[in-house]
Amino acid sequence: MEVRSESVQLRCDKLPGQVIPKTRLQVWFIRICSSIVIWTCLVQIVTVGELWHPHLLSGLLNHSDGSSKVFKEKKAVQLLPPLPPARNYTSNGFLKVSCNGGLNQMRAAICDMVTVARMLNLTLVVPELDKTSFWADPSDFEDIFDVRHFIDSLRDEIRIIKRLPKRFTRKYGYQPLEMPPVSWSSEKYYMEQILPLFGKHKVIHFNRTDTRLANNMIPLDLQKLRCRVNFQALRFTPQIEALGQKLVHILKDRGPFIALHLRYEMDMLAFSGCTHGCTEQEAEELKQLRYAFPWWREKDIVSEERRMQGLCPLTPEETDLVLRALDFDKDIQIYIASGEIYGSERRLAALRASFPRIVKKEKLLDPDDLRQFQNHSSQMAALDFIVSVASSVFIPTYDGNMAKLVEGHRRYLGFRKTVQLDRRKLVELIDLHHNGSLSWDQFSFSLRSTHEKRMGQPAFRKVDIDKPKEEDYFYANPYECFCDRPSCDDLLVAGNRTEVLQ
Repeated sequence: MEVRSESVQLRCDKLPGQVIPKTRLQVWFIRICSSIVIWTCLVQIVTVGELWHPHLLSGLLNHSDGSSKVFKEKKAVQLLPPLPPARNYTSNGFLKVSCNGGLNQMRAAICDMVTVARMLNLTLVVPELDKTSFWADPSDFEDIFDVRHFIDSLRDEIRIIKRLPKRFTRKYGYQPLEMPPVSWSSEKYYMEQILPLFGKHKVIHFNRTDTRLANNMIPLDLQKLRCRVNFQALRFTPQIEALGQKLVHILKDRGPFIALHLRYEMDMLAFSGCTHGCTEQEAEELKQLRYAFPWWREKDIVSEERRMQGLCPLTPEETDLVLRALDFDKDIQIYIASGEIYGSERRLAALRASFPRIVKKEKLLDPDDLRQFQNHSSQMAALDFIVSVASSVFIPTYDGNMAKLVEGHRRYLGFRKTVQLDRRKLVELIDLHHNGSLSWDQFSFSLRSTHEKRMGQPAFRKVDIDKPKEEDYFYANPYECFCDRPSCDDLLVAGNRTEVLQ
């Protein structure tokens, strides 16, 4: 025992002035603590980076793609404008919306719902798109629009989230109030009848959104917000935008072109009941289609009555007469901005004989370019929208939602030529010409005179508060957004008008 103690004492005598080695347990403990600290710091850095700009760190973390790619991404980040500061407000609840209809009806509805959310100080959930209508397009919002840009660009107005918090979902037993707001409603309706509902229901789901905000009598700041959403926040995805611009460049390289929204498609004819120019078998097919959709209330429709009232789209043959009477050059390009024409090439024969340079996106692009958009009617419509806005002249043969929204965009971009066809007058003139009452020269002169002031010139909207369906549509002519002053009267000076492209 004494020898052993002496041995221990001798070892200890050698240690003064030296570092005592750490046990293995201590070393591992220090390593674990250090790793936790390092990972915590890294998570904090990534989180702050994502808040500042979501694309900055993605390039750095994907360094395996090559330093040149990282450099390009960092350079692109530097060129992007800074995000607007987020608006600080206490949210009164969550607004969930399900849009109905085609692409452009849904686009207008999204603008309206953002405006309603701002009006009521709500948090908006990224809108759901219609997947159950005639077109049965499975596209989600992010398949058509740049969702990150949508959220970021409006953060100084409203808070937008991609999905409801879990506690407010049906999976967790929560039942939101489901309702359609009243059509063409004023600010007073939303403030007095909708806002109090959020005191009882934290989440309200608007299950229909078409034309739920009035055209007029809305405060100027909210009207301008509708425009901001439409013209700036609703940007198509990079894939759609790139292919749309490719189409525009192809067309422009070949000269000026007309974008003809020839709305002579099966769904349009079936639901409007317009069968002028169709065979008996085609008319019956369209009628059966109308009856196959129980949600379409009008079943028995007299086609000729609707046509004489100007409620039918022009046929391809009538469109041919109109373009020739407006004296467009036979060599001008005509881009068909629509889906499959009912009757296909047979119905386009007269138009093609007069204007041989008729083109469609399917002929201008490689099949591989369009493959990802096939069976997605809203994405295909987005391509037509881009081309129509950029065209030399835009001519819709029916004043549906696409016609109206493209017209509004073209006004916003400097009153580009848009021929607003007076179909009721046109039908009258066409029939008079066909029965020999009007010569070609008389027909052409009358048609040109009728449309001299219908070329997209500056104008005020027609207002009829008691009959909002008969008013001019806000999105076709949002004149409040064309200047920074409360009044835009100077837009309507006598000499400010456009002429028909010769």
